[in-house]
Amino acid sequence: MTDKKYDAIIIGAGHNGLICANYLAKSGKSVLVLEANATVGGAACTREFAPGFKVSAGAQWLYQLNPTIVSDLKLIAHGLVYAAQDLDSIALNPNGQQHISIHGSHASGGDLSEQDAHQFAALQGQLLRFVRVLDRVFNRRPPKLIESDWHDKLTLARLGIDMKMLGKEDMSEMLRVGLINIYDLLNEHLDNPLLKGALSLDAVLGSHMGPRSPNTVFTYLYRLLGQHYRFNGPALLKGGMGQLADVLLHSAQHQGVEVRTNSAVITINLNADSAKSVTLGNGDTIVANSIVSNADPKTTFTKLVGLRNIEAGFSRRVQVIRMNGNAAKLHLALEGLPDFTGLNAQQTGARLLIAPDMKYVERAFNHAKYGELSPAPAMDISIPTVHDGSLAPAGKHVLSATVQYAPYALKDGWTEAQKQLAQKVAIDTIAQYAPRIKEQIRAAEYLSPADLEQQFNTHGGHWHHGEISLDQVLMMRPTPGCTQYRTPVDNLYLCGAGAHPGGGLMGLAGKNAAEEILRG
Repeated sequence: MTDKKYDAIIIGAGHNGLICANYLAKSGKSVLVLEANATVGGAACTREFAPGFKVSAGAQWLYQLNPTIVSDLKLIAHGLVYAAQDLDSIALNPNGQQHISIHGSHASGGDLSEQDAHQFAALQGQLLRFVRVLDRVFNRRPPKLIESDWHDKLTLARLGIDMKMLGKEDMSEMLRVGLINIYDLLNEHLDNPLLKGALSLDAVLGSHMGPRSPNTVFTYLYRLLGQHYRFNGPALLKGGMGQLADVLLHSAQHQGVEVRTNSAVITINLNADSAKSVTLGNGDTIVANSIVSNADPKTTFTKLVGLRNIEAGFSRRVQVIRMNGNAAKLHLALEGLPDFTGLNAQQTGARLLIAPDMKYVERAFNHAKYGELSPAPAMDISIPTVHDGSLAPAGKHVLSATVQYAPYALKDGWTEAQKQLAQKVAIDTIAQYAPRIKEQIRAAEYLSPADLEQQFNTHGGHWHHGEISLDQVLMMRPTPGCTQYRTPVDNLYLCGAGAHPGGGLMGLAGKNAAEEILRG
């Protein structure tokens, strides 16, 4: 056992863990962050996947980072540098022409009618008004409905006021659409199938849902939070997404936080139902007043605490949290810039979407329901080297794509043969839009949800640490009996994406958790 006792030990140096550590240290707490991997950042990391070729291995776009966190932690002063900001999202048309560009609430190009462009702007404007209400809820701990805590009463009162300030028409519409699916909502307002396909993909990325699934309007609102934060399109960081982790690490160390990598926590030790210490893989035991887990809820309770150490009812609720990932990552090292039909070189550096219409996305999801690979996946494609030459040798390029859908629980298992098949399907799909790309491939890497689970220590490879669905958000996240960042184990808190409000490179779970810990 080490002699030093900390105010807080944070398990996992992902972005939420580092943000939580920053806020605790700013308030004068002694903080130790323990990371199992050799580098910090979790899924927000940059690594070499082929000689000379580097890629943002997990998260590939920055579009939701909370501006208050950027300001509070002085991230710009600590070195946060963008390679590109406010990029367009381009919905690729299979005919190689008539692609549609989306920038914030504006859509243009292709055969998009003036009426659809107007309707899209109006719809986005209304949804962004709903997002403003959600943002205020996301920026504080979710209220419990059955306890008489004045903080919760104040949160509920503010929510009621925010809803009323929408006006009768918007408030009624928010209540109506909150439970329906994105397929029906888009069909109510828009006609262009390519535009609707791209928007529906935004609503389901990373989830085990299709456009016709309930809750997908909510998940679309969740994604729109980035636009509310003045991201009119996705951004890229200089040097890849690992720069965010490096900047958060620098900020934390500036506050006096101690960070240890290659330090896997294997158990959270309890004494009389209270978390007192952690034990590392090397046998060291470290004591703290508070233990804060940035790991996902299932990993926290099934592996680190142990289900035998928690109440049976809560144990069952943890085990049924839905968090099987449904997205894979494809990385390609390319000899040159791929030629996407109908796009110029500058447009190739935009966010490229393969989702020709909503039925295409739904059909891709149909296979995932049964543990099968989709023969025609939807895809979100980035070619960051258009804006950042540091990621590849001169004249070479990197392509990174999120492949939707790739079920964690694949029927035949994620064997090497299945991975090779999935990789071929993904490359064949891209080749329909960039016909010469196969000739340019120098190296390829396909990361299944099982690989993402192993690399980032996330159960199921789910980047939100649990579905963003109405029974697993707000005062229900991650599960009843474990909300407001506290757990049934005294002195044990959650600060990761499995806590309110959820995942993405937003950072609010880490910030809110720190505020709750400081509240005592």
